[in-house]
Amino acid sequence: MTDSPLMNNYSRLSVAFERGEGAWLYDQQGNKFLDALSGIAVCGLGHAHPKVTAAITEQAARLIHTSNLYTIPLQTELAQRLCDLSGMENVFFGNSGAEANEAAIKLARLYGRQCGIDTPSVIVMEQSFHGRTMATLSATGNRKAQAGFEPLVAGFVRAPFNDVEAIRTIAANNSNVVAILVEPIQGESGVRIPDQDYLNQLRQICDEQNWLLMLDEVQTGNGRTGRYFAYQHNDILPDVVTTAKGLGNGVPIGACLARGAAAGVLGPGTHGSTFGGNPLACAAALAVIDTIESDSLCQKAADMGALLVEGFQREFEGADYVRDIRGKGLMVAIELDQPVTELAVLAKVKGILLNVTGEGKIVRLLPPLILNESEASLIIGVISKLIKILVSDE
Repeated sequence: MTDSPLMNNYSRLSVAFERGEGAWLYDQQGNKFLDALSGIAVCGLGHAHPKVTAAITEQAARLIHTSNLYTIPLQTELAQRLCDLSGMENVFFGNSGAEANEAAIKLARLYGRQCGIDTPSVIVMEQSFHGRTMATLSATGNRKAQAGFEPLVAGFVRAPFNDVEAIRTIAANNSNVVAILVEPIQGESGVRIPDQDYLNQLRQICDEQNWLLMLDEVQTGNGRTGRYFAYQHNDILPDVVTTAKGLGNGVPIGACLARGAAAGVLGPGTHGSTFGGNPLACAAALAVIDTIESDSLCQKAADMGALLVEGFQREFEGADYVRDIRGKGLMVAIELDQPVTELAVLAKVKGILLNVTGEGKIVRLLPPLILNESEASLIIGVISKLIKILVSDE
């Protein structure tokens, strides 16, 4: 126990930020930090973006909240923009990625019941992360996150990520499956990128089995991988896609999008949210989408991500302690053969904010989509030097 009035459920670094500008954050002493984490893939447009700031300010002065008992024109406009970008037909709005995924899970169960399945199940993947509500935690493939919260919610069948044959085996032996829930790239477990045709094969299996293909794009969506949604690299359409994080650039908003049979599952009274899709959040999200499109930030994410990967490959050429350097757009990871858990602290001292995951062996970088070449070069230089120092000290 401490004297803090906050519950002790975070291991925070000893820094408090006062303001932000672009890719940079400034602490209470005026020190500046290059944010290579974007608030965990949230601030894709960086900090204090003028278009988002103006949208929030103008909307706050006009109307913040009315509830979903009434029509919200900005919500309808945002839903249409997202449908146009995604190929989906309709949208449910919540406040977070966990809520978006919770909506998808409920939708899948109701879809299964409508198909005559009394105990519908959803296939989920090992090492996945879908949220911390009870259903999304149960869907998550991380025992450390689940420990102590048992009994978990039933109705999930777990399979190895990037293993199509495992999915086919489940299909041949479990008649209760109604959907697959999968991240196109597993973010929390270390930017784990599947084979190029993995999603295409899952789409084929779902078509054969009359299952819903549900993609968790909470982290990969909104331009992060170089396309607006990661599945667009595969030229497929899911039945359900969820997103959040970068959609509001820091204003809480989540979305569950559906098409086809999935679009007609939820009806009045089946699901809801008090704050979901309120005027303030929708105004912020519309400004984000406008900026991503007008500033070609999907392409910029692809270009800057390639620059980061190539830079790290050059820095660590021949280094046997580096297992892999991988990325898709501005989701980049350096996987090492030993833990470097202290890297986040040392990088903070050098003015770079990052994340270390995968039992301390994977350095995860999620810089904002507005990152420029000089900032990317700074990340490469500082992080490469620190990793070399840490590994040589082992």
